[in-house]
Amino acid sequence: MPRSAYILSIDQGTTGTTVLLVDAQGEIVSQGYQEFAQHYPRPGWVEHDPDEIWDVTQNAIVDALHALEIESNISAIGITNQRETTVIWDRKTGKPIYPAIVWQCRRTANICAELNTQEDIVAQVKTKTGLVIDPYFSGTKVAWILDKVSGAREKAERGELAFGTIDTWLLWKLTNGTVHKTDYTNASRTLLFNIDTLSWDDTLLEIFNVPKPILPEVCPSASLFGKAQIPLLEGTPIAGVAGDQQSALFGQLCWQSGMVKNTYGTGCFLMLNTGSDRVESESGLLTTLACSLDAKPVYALEGSVFIAGAAVQWLRDGLQIIESAEDTEVIANRVDDSEGVIVVPAFTGLGAPYWNAEVRGAMFGLTRGTTREHIVRATLESIAYQSADVVSAMVADADTPLQRLRVDGGAVANNFLMQFQADILGIDVERPERIETTGLGAAYLAGITAGVWKNIDELENYRKIDRIFFPRIDVQQRNEKLAGWCDAIQRLSRDANEV
Repeated sequence: MPRSAYILSIDQGTTGTTVLLVDAQGEIVSQGYQEFAQHYPRPGWVEHDPDEIWDVTQNAIVDALHALEIESNISAIGITNQRETTVIWDRKTGKPIYPAIVWQCRRTANICAELNTQEDIVAQVKTKTGLVIDPYFSGTKVAWILDKVSGAREKAERGELAFGTIDTWLLWKLTNGTVHKTDYTNASRTLLFNIDTLSWDDTLLEIFNVPKPILPEVCPSASLFGKAQIPLLEGTPIAGVAGDQQSALFGQLCWQSGMVKNTYGTGCFLMLNTGSDRVESESGLLTTLACSLDAKPVYALEGSVFIAGAAVQWLRDGLQIIESAEDTEVIANRVDDSEGVIVVPAFTGLGAPYWNAEVRGAMFGLTRGTTREHIVRATLESIAYQSADVVSAMVADADTPLQRLRVDGGAVANNFLMQFQADILGIDVERPERIETTGLGAAYLAGITAGVWKNIDELENYRKIDRIFFPRIDVQQRNEKLAGWCDAIQRLSRDANEV
């Protein structure tokens, strides 16, 4: 690919869309970004406007192209997206029949609780999908929409409606309604997809009451999904699609079994590549699909922390004790420690390894001497603590210690957080020079499909490390801090179970 040609990567996240232009040397030469509104119609409910997501995505594409004065020479398009977020639209009009139900939304908790009382169903779901029955995933969201919108279920049975996660919605819009597809990684997060047969599963569809005619075609992550039919990108092949965490794993070049990354965004998502081996978790993790370049499954273990960067947003927008996320590093460093303050930001329940939808957030250890510095520091520490819980579970399941954690996402720019993460894990934390690894992963997938790069090995030449954070505290200090965190989690879990 000549230097003047580029790959366009769409990274559609929970709070905004980033579009990257990536050259043949793996460098980001231009980007655009726009946020969109978050809607909270009831406590625990989270929605997005699918049309606004598409508008924002188009604007970000224009910004990225115009920033470099590029309107052609785009060799391929890659898409990565917030996973599990559910959209259902009318195939004829292309209009959503209901707002997008976001992965964070807990409105189907009662449905999941009822299903979880049936041991045979729990076992079948675990065996076929590698997942637990939780509102986090798409399956119960789909059924909820079909049941709440008048006439929707009948239309779905007749094939008049289409379901998709956000990647599928963007594919539909980019191709002017001619392509209804998804990839293995996104399909594996729906509770409807068999990760061994790599197909929609009739038994799961019956369990979750989802009509088969609304489902998209499923393809490997590196595939020709279709061609764009919008201005500026007309005829450009869409050649790579992956859910954001699998895309970040690929973007970190964790393509060998045993390699692990953690993405620090709205939530935290740790993922360990287990290759062709499907590892069953005994510690509350999920077995899922990683990016594949062909029709053979690549498996991964994953642990999801629901609230990470969102806790910092809460400090800014809810408590209003910071002006920007960037301020937290300076504020946290003004005190030597959190003086016993522990923040558990379980605003939408606890994810892995606890999977308790009833727990809510709390602060412990407040005294008259507690300041905003202590609260800010404890909030940052909570992100590292939650990640440490997942790492412990991952080590137990994989039966091997981790030597190094590769990190990415916006929050890794916070040196305090990264140092505390290394301290509390007792292992090295490696931050790449380019932290936009989610978008890069989609670009790499599209570039390999389009022939820009021959294979993954070639991409290793472009990986650059910014900094490695080494542990600075001893084992006793680490264990004391972890003990305080574990006590807070146990107290909250006990209180939630008693309600």
